[in-house]
Amino acid sequence: MNIRIDRSTIGGTITAPPSKSYTHRAITIAALSDESTIAYPLLSADTEATISAATIIGAAITRSGDGLSIRGVPRPEVADDVIDVMNSGTTLRFFTAITSLASGTSVLTGDASIRTRPNTPLLDALSNLGANAFSTRGDGTAPIVVTGPLTGGRTRISGSISSQFISALLIACPLAKEESVIAIEGELKSRPYVDVTIEVLHEAGIIIEERNDSEGLKFIIEGDQRFNLKKYTIPGDFSSSSYLLAAGALVGDNVTIRNLYPSAQGDAAIIRVLEEMGADIAWNKEKGEVTITKSDLHGVTVDVGKTPDLTPTLAVLGACASGEMRIVNASHVRYKETDRLHAMTVELAKMGVDIRETEDELVIHGGEVKGASLHGWDDHRIVMSLAVAGMVAGGTEIDTAESVAVSYPGFARDMQQIGAGLREV
Repeated sequence: MNIRIDRSTIGGTITAPPSKSYTHRAITIAALSDESTIAYPLLSADTEATISAATIIGAAITRSGDGLSIRGVPRPEVADDVIDVMNSGTTLRFFTAITSLASGTSVLTGDASIRTRPNTPLLDALSNLGANAFSTRGDGTAPIVVTGPLTGGRTRISGSISSQFISALLIACPLAKEESVIAIEGELKSRPYVDVTIEVLHEAGIIIEERNDSEGLKFIIEGDQRFNLKKYTIPGDFSSSSYLLAAGALVGDNVTIRNLYPSAQGDAAIIRVLEEMGADIAWNKEKGEVTITKSDLHGVTVDVGKTPDLTPTLAVLGACASGEMRIVNASHVRYKETDRLHAMTVELAKMGVDIRETEDELVIHGGEVKGASLHGWDDHRIVMSLAVAGMVAGGTEIDTAESVAVSYPGFARDMQQIGAGLREV
């Protein structure tokens, strides 16, 4: 599917979509509890993959109104079918770890994109903790075969590739028979996503000790715990709202986004970055409302070590701002659905932007953006960020726009609601 974007002015009030990160974690943890209710989950392609995986390991999930009722399996069963995670890396990593708890063998795979994404650090960690987990291709990519049970113990894992590996271990290890110690090698990239995982685990009564000593960061997890997530309400998503906020800063006339309350989400940093760039923005944390209007922005340097999903949005903001924008500490952004540093470099260059990529940076000299025919790379975040650039430039068409269903199925509808000239063609 292609979308066409005209030069736009937007305004009005809109509610932020529910958080994908919290939805994944709440469904996964509820699937390991007895009886749970999840209020206002995001139902997108990725979270539907997590619902499907949860049912394959034995959970029963029913939908009612704006919520999910989940009867979990406190001790996961061997998957009674191959788990197809579709395009969801989070689902793959979480359920690779969870299936290691069962006394038997499970198989996980996904679409063509998923079958290129690395998992070796997680597979090695699970094997160190008593399970047997391997890639059928021998290179860490799906299909993945997992045989349990996970018993616990000690492992070391790099924090530099994906925080999803650490989150997956934090979710699975409380159900191992023995205590587990997860030692982190190097910088823990995307740390806020681990904090979100720990937050939801604490809601389920799980105890995790974090220690940072001369040996570095480690998580100590008591074994044989029991999950008890009774009810959880999903907050608004700052990652998806970053496109709404960026559009407000570039073409907005008093745009207000509701349901954005303080939480562990690292991508709330988009508000601070916009302030630093000179945006006219105000966040009423008590009401959970952010109001923003068109502003003269200037480039800044942003470290995305903890917030990789903001990279495409920041690249567009830099392209439309004055001066130089540097997005640094970004090498792990290359291991998402696509190599997002390269994808944004290629597509923004088509719009006349002076942009250069290095191994772990984007350097952008802002100025005028021009309409162009763009490739969305089958990547939801690439498509949505380029759509914002299209609202500034006009005359822009983006292919593979159906990919937005991964995280924000209502993106086009919501943008149209506040006045964006965006339509399917």
